[in-house]
Amino acid sequence: MLNDRNYYMVGLLCGISCMVIWGFLAIYWKSLFPISSFVIFLYRIVLTGATAFIAALKVYGISGLKEPLKDKKTLIKLFLAGLIITINWNTYIYAINSGQTIEASIGYYIEPLVICIFGIFLFKERPTGFKLISIIFAAVGVLIVLVHFMRVPVIALCLALTFAIYTAIKKHLKMRPLIALFYETIFIIPVALVLLIYAEVNGVGAIATGQPHQLLLLSFVGILTATPLALFAVAANRISMITIGIIEYISPSITLLIGIFVFREAFDLIQLIAFVVIWIGLVFFTYGEVKWGS
Repeated sequence: MLNDRNYYMVGLLCGISCMVIWGFLAIYWKSLFPISSFVIFLYRIVLTGATAFIAALKVYGISGLKEPLKDKKTLIKLFLAGLIITINWNTYIYAINSGQTIEASIGYYIEPLVICIFGIFLFKERPTGFKLISIIFAAVGVLIVLVHFMRVPVIALCLALTFAIYTAIKKHLKMRPLIALFYETIFIIPVALVLLIYAEVNGVGAIATGQPHQLLLLSFVGILTATPLALFAVAANRISMITIGIIEYISPSITLLIGIFVFREAFDLIQLIAFVVIWIGLVFFTYGEVKWGS
């Protein structure tokens, strides 16, 4: 039996691993161009559900898979979680493949603040001094970006709000990650499958627009989606909403760097200043985690 310290650290490690994977996935989505973002999204739904089903069946058996069916309230929460995360997925893939990687990263800079606010007001969590300082620095960095753009960043706000809501729902779902992921996708798979077949039959799907190596890459979309989401579910059940909110700056920071140095998207001095301010906050958070482990 893990003690509280080890239980927490396992959750933290899973959370950090998840964020690193999510950060580098921008390269994966971009490599699938010119396959339509919506087609990629449809494949992601279907293959993620299939991956979660196979893995959950092997680990927990058919009885474990049937367990959530006993509680209608849990099924409703799973349906809502699936609906919210599919909106998030589609928006993110569209942003990457339409040359808006930096705005997508801004969305995931805003989102941890929303998660922290949810943690404080919905879950009655109390931030430590180091976490409070890191939240303040992050908020200042995000504010700099918003003022600099002088417009409402629709993609960024959509990504921030949808994933923050998804996180809050996951916090209420104390259940096995693979089973939860299966039920989050199963309600949407029938619609996705019909649309996917329609796209492929009419020559606008992946088979008609993608290269052989892209089709091979696309076949891994279920595994690449299920793995970080499973890690995230473990983290959500073991660490606080505030801690989740702070470590989520790892993912957009990686994505931001990819947008600048790999995809060569425009990035100016003001955005750099905001980036540095946010990372100063992360330094405070990291020091607090190492010193106190909470």
